[in-house]
Amino acid sequence: MTDRIPTPSRRGVLRTAFVSGAAMAVPLSGAWSGIARAVGARSRIGELGDQSAVRTLTVGDVRLTYVVDAAMELDPTGFLPAVPASYWKEHPEALAPSGRIAASAGGVLVERGGRRLLIDVGLGSNVLSPSLGVSRGGALLRTLGALRVPPQSIDTVAFTHLHTDHTGLGFRAGRDGEMHKAFPSADYLVARAEWDPFWNREVQVGAPSWDGFMVPMSRVLRRFDDSDEIWPGVTTLITPGHSPGHTTYIISAGGGRRILVFGDAFHTPAQIEHPEWPSGPDTDIAGVLKARTTILGLLDASRTYGFAFHFGDQAFGRLAQTRDGNPRWRPVPARALLPTPIRLP
Repeated sequence: MTDRIPTPSRRGVLRTAFVSGAAMAVPLSGAWSGIARAVGARSRIGELGDQSAVRTLTVGDVRLTYVVDAAMELDPTGFLPAVPASYWKEHPEALAPSGRIAASAGGVLVERGGRRLLIDVGLGSNVLSPSLGVSRGGALLRTLGALRVPPQSIDTVAFTHLHTDHTGLGFRAGRDGEMHKAFPSADYLVARAEWDPFWNREVQVGAPSWDGFMVPMSRVLRRFDDSDEIWPGVTTLITPGHSPGHTTYIISAGGGRRILVFGDAFHTPAQIEHPEWPSGPDTDIAGVLKARTTILGLLDASRTYGFAFHFGDQAFGRLAQTRDGNPRWRPVPARALLPTPIRLP
C-alpha cells in the first residue's frame, strides 16, 4: 500500500549540487546487433578509465545487467576534493584521457524466476553541475530496447537514493501533459529515511526535479525500512551518509552467494582502498565512513560480489587485499552484451 505523503516544508539547508537541463543522447543504431555479437562473444574486464559497456554477470540463480544510460566524467578536484592530487599522478589508469574520472550511470537489471527488478534509472535529461564534471545521458530506454526488455516487463523499480543521476528516467511526460511512470507495471520503492527529508525539502544536494520526479513519485511510491525484503531474495541495508537514506541492496543468489549493489557509497575504487576519502556531494561524512565500514565488512565475506555504478568499465567486482593488507576492488569478468551506448563529445 502506498504511504501517505506529508505536506512539504519550505526549508532548504544545502546547496543544490546537480542541476536539470537538456542533454544529448547518442542514438542506438541497428548496427548494434552485429557489434553485440562480436562484443558479447567473451567475458573480459574493461578499463577503469572508460565508460561502461552494457555488461551482464550471472551469480547463482540471478542475472544482473548494467543497463547504461549516461556517460559522466567527474572532476577530480570538484567531485573528490579529499583525494590528494598525488594519487591521480600515481594512478593514471584511474582517469579518462580527459584527466577526469569515467563514471557511467544507469540501472541494474536483476532477473530471476521470470521476474525483473530495476535498481535506479540513470541520469536521463539531467546534467551534472559544471563544478562536478560533465555528462550526457538519456539512453536507458533505448538500451533496454536493444536488450529486448520492454519497460512494462519490469515489475519493480527500487532506488538506492534520490540524486538526479539515479532517478532521471523515472517518469516521462504523456500526451496529456502529465508525468507518468516510465515503467508502467512497476512498483516504485524508496527508503522512508531517504524520501522524507527530500520531500520536506530539508536536503537539496542532488535533488531531482520537483515537478518532474518528486510530485509524480509521491503519488505512486512505496516506502521501506532497513532489512525489508523488497523483492524475492533482495533485502535492504540503509547506509546513510551520501544521502539521508541511501540504500544498499543485498541480493541473495543461492548457495551462500550474494551481490551488494552499493549505490554511491563509493564513487571510485580509490575509496575502497581509502574509505576515509569522502565525495564532494556527501551530506554526512561521518555517516559515509560508517556506511563504508559496514559495506566493506560484508564484501569481505566469501562468495560475495559487489556492483558499483560509477567504477568506469569495472562495475562488477569483489573485495581483495593489497600487499599492505588494505582492501581493494578486484574487477571480475562480465560479459559485454553491447558497447557503451553513449559517449561524451
